[in-house]
Amino acid sequence: MKNKLFILLMSGIAVAGMTSCTKPAYQQPDAPIQEVPFTQVHISDGFWSPRIETNRTVSIPSAFKECEKNGRFDNFAIAGGLKKGEHRGDFSFDDTDPYKVIEGASYSLAVKYDPKLDHYLDSVINIIAAAQEPDGYLTTCVTNKCYRLSGWWGRSKWEKLNSHELYNSGHMYEAAIAHYRATGKRTFLDVAIKNADLVCKVFGPGEGQKHVPSGHPIVEMALCKLYKVTGDQKYLNMAKYFVEETGRGTDGHKLSEYSQDHKPILQQDEIVGHAVRAGYLYSGVADVAALTKDTAYFHALTRLWDNLVSKKLYITGGMGSRAQGEGFGPNYELQNHTAYCETCAAIANVYWNYRMFLATGESKYMDVLERALYNGVISGVSLSGDKFFYDNPLESMGEHDRQPWFGCACCPGNITRFMASISNYVYATQQNDIYVNLYIQGKAEMKTADNKVTLEQTTQYPWDGKIAIKVTPEKEGKFAIRLRIPSWAKSAPVASDLYAYTDAAKKYTLKVNGSDVKGMEGDGYETLVRTWKPGDVIELDLPMDVRRITANDKVEVDRGMVALERGPIMFCLEGKDQPDSIVFNKFIPRDTPIKATYDANLLKGVMVLSGTAKELGKDGSVKDVPFRAIPYSTWDNRGSDQMEVWIPETKEYATPTPEPTIASKAKTFTIQAPIQKDAPESAAVMSYAWGVNDQWEPKRSSDTSKPYFYWWLKDGTLESLAYEFDQPYTVSKVEVYWLDFDHYDGNFRVPQSWKLYYKNGNSWKEVETNDQYGVEKDKYNVVNFKPVKTTGLKISAQLQKGASGGIIEWKVE
Repeated sequence: MKNKLFILLMSGIAVAGMTSCTKPAYQQPDAPIQEVPFTQVHISDGFWSPRIETNRTVSIPSAFKECEKNGRFDNFAIAGGLKKGEHRGDFSFDDTDPYKVIEGASYSLAVKYDPKLDHYLDSVINIIAAAQEPDGYLTTCVTNKCYRLSGWWGRSKWEKLNSHELYNSGHMYEAAIAHYRATGKRTFLDVAIKNADLVCKVFGPGEGQKHVPSGHPIVEMALCKLYKVTGDQKYLNMAKYFVEETGRGTDGHKLSEYSQDHKPILQQDEIVGHAVRAGYLYSGVADVAALTKDTAYFHALTRLWDNLVSKKLYITGGMGSRAQGEGFGPNYELQNHTAYCETCAAIANVYWNYRMFLATGESKYMDVLERALYNGVISGVSLSGDKFFYDNPLESMGEHDRQPWFGCACCPGNITRFMASISNYVYATQQNDIYVNLYIQGKAEMKTADNKVTLEQTTQYPWDGKIAIKVTPEKEGKFAIRLRIPSWAKSAPVASDLYAYTDAAKKYTLKVNGSDVKGMEGDGYETLVRTWKPGDVIELDLPMDVRRITANDKVEVDRGMVALERGPIMFCLEGKDQPDSIVFNKFIPRDTPIKATYDANLLKGVMVLSGTAKELGKDGSVKDVPFRAIPYSTWDNRGSDQMEVWIPETKEYATPTPEPTIASKAKTFTIQAPIQKDAPESAAVMSYAWGVNDQWEPKRSSDTSKPYFYWWLKDGTLESLAYEFDQPYTVSKVEVYWLDFDHYDGNFRVPQSWKLYYKNGNSWKEVETNDQYGVEKDKYNVVNFKPVKTTGLKISAQLQKGASGGIIEWKVE
């Protein structure tokens, strides 16, 4: 039983939470917490309903169209012998793109039946089924013998740990289960079961089986879902095996922080590596632990969650500070401008926190889920539903812009499947108790142990904190309704000292049938235990004042800054809403009044924050200017522009707009020499680069908080970076600030040596200088040279053996 299972985990929490307050504590039933199926929750609000409908009518069709256009379905047809041709795409996991969209489309079908979509799914599933090999195997790039991608999968099935074959399988299972639950059809489910049976034969502890973890997690979650649907124990056993095999290093596979495989799960206490893999893995561990009643895994998960929430979680609910490895940096590294915060990672954060809630009944997990949901997840898709962010920074100079698709298209498909399942997270039951976790207008019918209960929410949340819940039990009875009091209405944004409010929380009110009531306390919920009758109405009023948030002083980039929050919504300054279109030269003193107003005509209807900010001039002068802030999730819906979430409180932390320079006006390119040795220099390939002429001053060579450039996946080679000026200039000096920092997914060092060239007609000529080409860290390396009139300069850098490298800033005079 649940309480016995988690007595060690929960007893410490219970003791720590005891206070001298007058409210009695509520004891959870000795029973598991159950999900309320999304098909039983019908959303009808002004915030989520339009987004879900846009997902159904725009995002899903758009993603299917991209799958058609980019050869995703062709690959299945080729594998199934339905057509001839070359395998398309650049990744071994491209099969997952259709799977994700099928999952989202299935959720949509369950909510609103569409015969055309139903027929389309049938035709797509027929193509996928045709691609399955007789033994159940299904990964098209392998079946199609696409050796162009052999770097991912090798030359035979299951050869490489990072082949993504099991990742493909996991997404297939989840899509098949969603389709089965939505339609009752077994066509796709049978394909998934046949593949899962093969996986259970190939992998495991037995002789002749492969003794490795899954590589890229998600198959663990998916196998647990398949176990719940079929009741077949071997699928749960397989999921448990993959969890236990993590960090063992058997069969000679290399252990890696990148994939959380550096040590066994039970020994892990810091969240590291690829952020999406981490979220998926720990979600799978939570599923396995819950289904096998393993408390040890939950102790490990609690340690890892605490590390995330106390040291590595973005205020938007995003995860992953670095583009390198798409993952986590060290503790308290929460860069804003260069934040990665992959959309898929925010979704994975929701999955993990929801499973932690189901295991414990604690609201702190739903608090993080809600923060990610309203900020880090939906920022990943445009309001129009057809453009997507891969990474979600908390600051931009305007270089970020949503795209309709990506070569690595994991995020668009993930958004389509997630947006269609929002209703899954609103309620839960535990024996006869009902949890109200999210406040979204709509109607839900749910079964408890002894009753059937309908809850009908009426609210303008997240713009307004007034919530009314009409309770209609099938039969009058005594049970508990547990209302989550969000962390944004309490003393801290999350359950740690990573972030803090600058003010005290205001009191909320709670009524039943018009009379004030006091609920019982426990795990962050107001728990109302009474005999409920049809027509009873709960009224919860959560005050939605604008609140300022500060970060722990150990988060260097957020010192002297505040973030603005109202309810669950994080706000940002965007250039389009400021008089001069600039955000970085503004600061908002702490005593500045801020007004919140709903604007129905802006960004499809949003709350806007406004007031008077201070603007720092180039000469150090300060003047008052009006400012407006919009919800972070809605930025870049009117075109790319400057944006910031963390706003300076004083002039010392504001940045005046610098005067343009030769370098800042230049275009930046990498130059790859032609493959043929005798090819002319003009045949070199030039690729646009970014980050070295933005005029942000680095603090040190390891300062990656602002844009910088690095030679991706290069190691010990001769590399170049060039400026193309907007006109000819006479130049005689450069200053170069080299990048140098450690990362498990790349060793970045100052170069071994370098030279400087200037554009001489159609060729490059080395400058004449007596200065040393410096490669010192933590300073500008200055080279003076004989003046030349030119349209461009080029740095040619010899990287150190075994290392890559890069440049943070490059000045020209």
